[in-house]
Amino acid sequence: MTDDLPVVIGVLNVTPDSFSDGGLYEDLSAAVEHGVLLYQQGAQYVDVGGESTRPGATRVDADVEIERIVPVIAALHAAGVPTSVDTTRAAVASAALDAGAAIINDVSGGLADPAMLAVAASAGCPYVIMHWRGHSASMQELATYTDVVADVRAELSARIDAALDAGVDASSIIIDPGLGFAKTATHNWALSRALPSFVGLGYPVLFAASRKSYLGLLLDGRPAPQRDVATAATSVLAAQAGVWGVRVHDVQATVDALKVWREWIE
Repeated sequence: MTDDLPVVIGVLNVTPDSFSDGGLYEDLSAAVEHGVLLYQQGAQYVDVGGESTRPGATRVDADVEIERIVPVIAALHAAGVPTSVDTTRAAVASAALDAGAAIINDVSGGLADPAMLAVAASAGCPYVIMHWRGHSASMQELATYTDVVADVRAELSARIDAALDAGVDASSIIIDPGLGFAKTATHNWALSRALPSFVGLGYPVLFAASRKSYLGLLLDGRPAPQRDVATAATSVLAAQAGVWGVRVHDVQATVDALKVWREWIE
């Protein structure tokens, strides 16, 4: 990949219950092998998560999350693979950073754990603030908006202000509109169409549509692993809208699609 294309972040869930790849990479060697493959296929970062955030998922203890992710992050770091940590907990983020993670990807934007903002400020690393209204077990009950684009922009802006007040440097902040988190399919499409509005907030935007259920609905109920072509299409459209990065399960499909898009517009 080159500087004129969005950053591609590969998804690596070391969980038994993630919606798409749960159970596939619980073994350390399998997780590291897949992380290295994602990097070789063109991911600039591999996003390692130890707790499922799919709708309806139950939480695990922080020590379980740490036990799942730290060995994987440490091994990938030793192999020269840059990583991010997908967590809402300050303690987990700290452990991941100590193991070599370079980015904190917090789907709660600091709401789930108030100590997270201090960790991000102290680390000085890139910090992804996603729009979030509640934990997975009940988040879909919160999918009520007056105007989903305006409401998500306002709520994200409030989290940006909270991060800045906590000492997070503005240059470290990345925002994510949070597709699928307290959102219906209609909300997800509206937010996708409004990506230029989020880019207009002045912060890098991460777009994370990969294999999500609203794509499955569009494709007549197709299961998650069969949504990669649709995901690659969203990656191209997000790139066209000016996003900083895309987070995907199938890195090669998105890298190929983005290369075609770049050549097409040159």
